[in-house]
Amino acid sequence: MVKHNKSPFFRAFSLWACLHGLAIAASFSISVTANAVETWSLEQRTPYNAKLQQVESLTYRPLSVAKRPWRLCALVPHLKDAYWIGIDYGLVTRAQTLGVALELFEAGSYYGKAKQLEQLEHCMKSDFDAILLGTVDPELLKQYQGQIGKPMLALVNRLDSPLVSTRIGVNWYQMGWHAGDYIHRTTAKPPAKANTDKTNTGQAVQLALLLGPEKLGGSTWVEQGIMAALKGSSVTISSNRHADNNRDLYRDQLHHLLKDHRPDYILGSAVAIEAAIGALAQQDTAQGIALVSSYLSPATLRGLYRHRVAFSSDDQVVLQGKLAIDVVVRELEGAAPFGDIGPKIKGLTPDNIQMKQLTDSLAPADFYPIYRVETPKATPQP
Repeated sequence: MVKHNKSPFFRAFSLWACLHGLAIAASFSISVTANAVETWSLEQRTPYNAKLQQVESLTYRPLSVAKRPWRLCALVPHLKDAYWIGIDYGLVTRAQTLGVALELFEAGSYYGKAKQLEQLEHCMKSDFDAILLGTVDPELLKQYQGQIGKPMLALVNRLDSPLVSTRIGVNWYQMGWHAGDYIHRTTAKPPAKANTDKTNTGQAVQLALLLGPEKLGGSTWVEQGIMAALKGSSVTISSNRHADNNRDLYRDQLHHLLKDHRPDYILGSAVAIEAAIGALAQQDTAQGIALVSSYLSPATLRGLYRHRVAFSSDDQVVLQGKLAIDVVVRELEGAAPFGDIGPKIKGLTPDNIQMKQLTDSLAPADFYPIYRVETPKATPQP
């Protein structure tokens, strides 16, 4: 049994279905068929929880079933954008497949630290076997006053604590580096619709940053990765703005940005780039600005197809959610900690998109947030 909540925001996911050219189903269904020969291409990163890491490719064979109907608690910052919706979809589908129970709680935003601490306390005191913590703050556990008496794994976001030795996600420094490297590589040969006035002339190329909440989530490491990739290039940062992942807030930021000056590139979160697509379409003088997204969403994917977005990093969020459930079950059943593990980061451009390879990147268009998965009830014996 699954329970979900609907919001007008998620009508935007029809964009994802349109790209498939498929009719949207009237109801959401989850396949519970496990493929015994399925494997996932992952990366094992060391040292654990570090900004700069060594990477080893890993072929991972997921479980087919859990040994017990474990009860799992998942805490996430919010379910306001495609990123965490994709994580939710991966968590839910994998919990259904393995036959484990899952309950998910959202803090409302990256500023919901007090709420997430309350939710963590609830999960500690309730009959959950383990906790997947998508924290709003890397230092969250230092502010938790209770006893941590259950297995806890870091979900997506960095969690600084000696009590946690498994993190499922990607390196956010590398997410920023991939986006910045694209700009570095293309400043000499800009995207097809990018302004060429400042390229090949020795003049600085102007880049405006519109990243997520300042010093929260992965924003700090994303920004550092961008700067590292741009070192030695002709690119200068003309503006650096932060906002919560809210499209209206980003519209306001864009209004002030474009009123102030006209950059050659805008690099931001997917929500910021979604807002920028609409904002730039209404300004004839802004048509030459190239848009780069630090992660993927249905709207940025459509922008890639329409050549309105030049590049997007893709960290396969659905696969991250699936992997989190698989790994926490393995650890509950006796496996050693997995350290820093997650999917490979992809770089998407209008020229290399392959739809069949994006099933682990975005939730289906008709998926709405699901907060609870219950274990199947045993069939009574005659």
